[in-house]
Amino acid sequence: MGECDSPQPGSGDGRKKQMAYNPQIHHRRSIRLSGYDYSQAGAYFITLCTHNREHLFGEVVGGTMHLNEYGKIAANEWARTPEIRPQVALDVYVIMPNHMHGILIIHSRDESHSSQTHLPNSHSSQTHSPQSHSANKGESDSPPRSPSDTIGAMVRGYKSAVTKNINLICPGTVVWQRNYYEHIIRNEQAYQTISEYIVNNPSKWNSDKFYSL
Repeated sequence: MGECDSPQPGSGDGRKKQMAYNPQIHHRRSIRLSGYDYSQAGAYFITLCTHNREHLFGEVVGGTMHLNEYGKIAANEWARTPEIRPQVALDVYVIMPNHMHGILIIHSRDESHSSQTHLPNSHSSQTHSPQSHSANKGESDSPPRSPSDTIGAMVRGYKSAVTKNINLICPGTVVWQRNYYEHIIRNEQAYQTISEYIVNNPSKWNSDKFYSL
């Protein structure tokens, strides 16, 4: 983490609001499909890890995730995604000590604006559960989007914003592991499994594949 002192859980001003996370079972090698248009409407399970799996974002105490200042930055920047990219909606997500999980919903162009009214309100809880809203959980016939609308572009923008803000506090901090993990959510059963995994991740932290002392 460099020469800076580690931020304590609950520190920081919580400048922006936070939501929840979404994990699933994935592998270290890329699961991205060759030839698949990752900018088309659908639901995607995203996982990002910190550099060297360092516990940058806080700690889990009693089955509850307590964000430190860096963790609040990570949560707040994720929550801002729909402000920056109106065609994107956030479902459940969670910020964990050394990684984050989230479900992104990419709407087709004609529903990108109206869909925002169906999003749940932000609150201060460490996890954010979805309300019922009709989002395509599969592929669509939407025309291809520009490169700036792809999952890769969204992830790069998010990681860059988090790194920039953390480096205002502690210059030189390397925040993220290279690359990221993603999985297409193809049906309702998969969605339920993944979203439940996300919501329950803090309570099952000691047995999580990312857990380390």
